[in-house]
Amino acid sequence: MSGHKSSYYLTTPIYYVNDVPHIGHAYTTLACDALARFMRLDGLDVRFLTGTDDHGQKVEKSAQAAGVDPQAFTDKVSENFRSLWSDLGITNDDFIRTTEARHVRACQALWSKLVDADEIYLGSYAGWYAVRDEAFYGENELTETPDGKKVAPSGAEAEWVEEPSYFFRLSDWQDKLLAFYEANPDFIAPASRRNEVISFVKGGLRDLSVSRTTFKWGVPVPGDPDHIMYVWLDALTNYATAVGFPDTDSAEFSKFWPADLHMVGKDIVRFHAVYWPAFLMAADVAPPTRVFAHGWLLNRGEKMSKSVGNVLRAQDLVEKYGLDQVRYYLLREVPFGNDGYISHETMVGRINSDLANDFGNLAQRVLSMIGKNCGGEVPAPGDFTAADTALLNAAQGLLPRLRADYREQAFHRALEATWGVVGDANRYVDDQAPWALRKSDPPRMATVLYVVAEVIRHLAILAQPVMPGSIDRMLDQLGVAPDARSFAALETPLAAGTRLPPPEGVFPRYVEPDQDGG
Repeated sequence: MSGHKSSYYLTTPIYYVNDVPHIGHAYTTLACDALARFMRLDGLDVRFLTGTDDHGQKVEKSAQAAGVDPQAFTDKVSENFRSLWSDLGITNDDFIRTTEARHVRACQALWSKLVDADEIYLGSYAGWYAVRDEAFYGENELTETPDGKKVAPSGAEAEWVEEPSYFFRLSDWQDKLLAFYEANPDFIAPASRRNEVISFVKGGLRDLSVSRTTFKWGVPVPGDPDHIMYVWLDALTNYATAVGFPDTDSAEFSKFWPADLHMVGKDIVRFHAVYWPAFLMAADVAPPTRVFAHGWLLNRGEKMSKSVGNVLRAQDLVEKYGLDQVRYYLLREVPFGNDGYISHETMVGRINSDLANDFGNLAQRVLSMIGKNCGGEVPAPGDFTAADTALLNAAQGLLPRLRADYREQAFHRALEATWGVVGDANRYVDDQAPWALRKSDPPRMATVLYVVAEVIRHLAILAQPVMPGSIDRMLDQLGVAPDARSFAALETPLAAGTRLPPPEGVFPRYVEPDQDGG
């Protein structure tokens, strides 16, 4: 990709291990997986990181409630995430845990850099803390319930905390952060989150408590083991740990840092877009290039949570609808960055309309006609008409458009554009009527079928990041070799005479269980 570096480093958040993974976790990770696959197909050296946040008071309390040691508790729950990513076909290159020795080393090195830069000092903390969010809140951010409890904007209960604490001089970074945001307008996306963060910083920053003494499950502060690091300073450092920090002169760190993208949910944008760049710049380390904070998937109009009882498990959706169908739906249905509703009705609509009727049927009927009328081989085309060229140009023009959409994490726009050409191809087949040409003009029929097969090849190669398994089968049926499926291979058209296997449907229709006679 001209104009861009040859590597691409993207991360999911590291997920809290106080509970089992649900569809919200899968949403973030699937989006990153599609992006990682896209960048690899486009020739970049990709590093895709995910993992789990094993530390913090919330985790310690969950382990106590389960009656087990925190390490044993985190081992079990972390494995649930690792196992789910395997089931969902996630292609992460690394899986990090904050209990790993490499990470403890990185955290303590970052802490020492901040101390050396006089960015950390010892004081005492008195204020409101929400264990569920692992976050400090000002009094003006809290609301009071009828029974007198203080509640954070997230809905988590906040408690008054007083203890000795080290502080990071965050108040010194207000103007520097605002200048950084202005100089890097794409650092925070989408625009609504950028505006929210800038408003928060303009409202004034207070020094941040970055150590705790009232519990022990965390990374010890260098030189003062009575303190453990604030869980967010610990957690955020994982992104640098995974590419070799604190060895900033290493080839790995030089190649992949700064991270190209931190993908997060909108509820943790403040930590990634305020605290993290301040920590890094204070330690003389470059901040990441971009933080994208996506919205929530809503079930029954509410954010999914165990307490509400509306959590959807990714495994259940995959078992019911199919893996690639779920991947497509999650990235197509909701404009990425917004909150959005998911439902059985809209899922079935996407499966039966977009996948089975539009793309699946296009491939099936064209490949069936080639099998019946062209000896099961890619036909040799004649001269192209204006209609042929228009359709081929539409397909060939997709990659630049998709590059821009993926760079902006606009997955829904990329899929809309791709399906726009699917629609063009279906209309072309209807207009050209190759079944009629079979008798009246066989050479023209061969040209029409070749054009559509070549367009399907383009569409399939470009759809691989979202639906890799199904698209592999489609490309097999087009006779496209496994080593000819990168974006660079788009420029090499189908070879006439290539023998094709008998076609099989790739995207079955969804039939309600009580309608299938089973």
